[in-house]
Amino acid sequence: MRNLASIQRIKALEPIENADAIEKATVLGWQLVVKKGEFKVDDLIVYCEIDSLLPDRPEFEFLKPRGMRIRTIRLRGQISQGICFQLSVLPPGFEIAEGMDCTETLGVEKYEPPMPACLSGIAKGPFPSFIPKTDETRVQVLQELIDVFKGTKCYITEKLDGSSGTYFLNRGEFGVCSRNLELLEDEENSFWKVARQLDLENKLRSLNKNIAVQGELIGEGIQDNKLRLRGQTMRFFNAFDIDRYEYLNFEQFTGLMNQLELPTVPIIETDYELEADIGAIISRATVKSKMCQDVWAEGIVIRNQTEKKTAPGMYQDFNMSRISFKAINPEFLLKYGE
Repeated sequence: MRNLASIQRIKALEPIENADAIEKATVLGWQLVVKKGEFKVDDLIVYCEIDSLLPDRPEFEFLKPRGMRIRTIRLRGQISQGICFQLSVLPPGFEIAEGMDCTETLGVEKYEPPMPACLSGIAKGPFPSFIPKTDETRVQVLQELIDVFKGTKCYITEKLDGSSGTYFLNRGEFGVCSRNLELLEDEENSFWKVARQLDLENKLRSLNKNIAVQGELIGEGIQDNKLRLRGQTMRFFNAFDIDRYEYLNFEQFTGLMNQLELPTVPIIETDYELEADIGAIISRATVKSKMCQDVWAEGIVIRNQTEKKTAPGMYQDFNMSRISFKAINPEFLLKYGE
């Protein structure tokens, strides 16, 4: 679960050109604007990431005009992502330690955009436990990971702004899932419509194995269709061997997509050596979309070329599994109010 609010340390403070009252702070790998003189380097503070929805409390009253939501903004030319508070916002007795999660303690929730009716569907049950969900961690909180795996051969794909879906065949049963739920078959549901359009059930059955494929549903009626597509389609980014509980590596994945004649997300680079520099990775993400050159890409996803086997339930522990994370394009966030 994402730690939207946590105790972190001010790593650096830098002046902002032509700004007397504000300065740039670095927290984890995030850059944000703070009031000059309010914090010092090495101070422990409460940091709330973008996408945080703060509760209606007196100390957060100033956020009401913004709907209590923390977004990416630009102040005096400086991109600011997140917000800092003094430790005094925490209740008495709360354990003060760097990295401590205080999301629940402060009542912070994650902003989720409304889901269109065509995607919501009828729940058959929770997301299957035998397949990892598709949530990717943002690079800004992964400095330790990229330090450890610096130089690892990776590939980079475009992160598409849509709605993630999973299709699986397990023990003879074909299943369709949204991000968090398995869905009953429904004539009106977009995930099921795409499954029929792409003949996914028959294609997965032809493999004679228990397998899942995951991708991003994009097009009309989804996230304002920023890529200006006609209709709806799925672009795939993962294939998962259910019996071995491991992802297919890059070569296996692209081979499978070619075999099944399924489209992948745009592949940007296939022989990238992982950098231990968050700023450089964010710069790589600040690009136009490969699918529509007139619009900003949402960002990129970086994965290692060769997968490692994971233990069930441990796939979110990067040291035990794979390198797989996202870097969101700040220009995309600014343009679309994210």
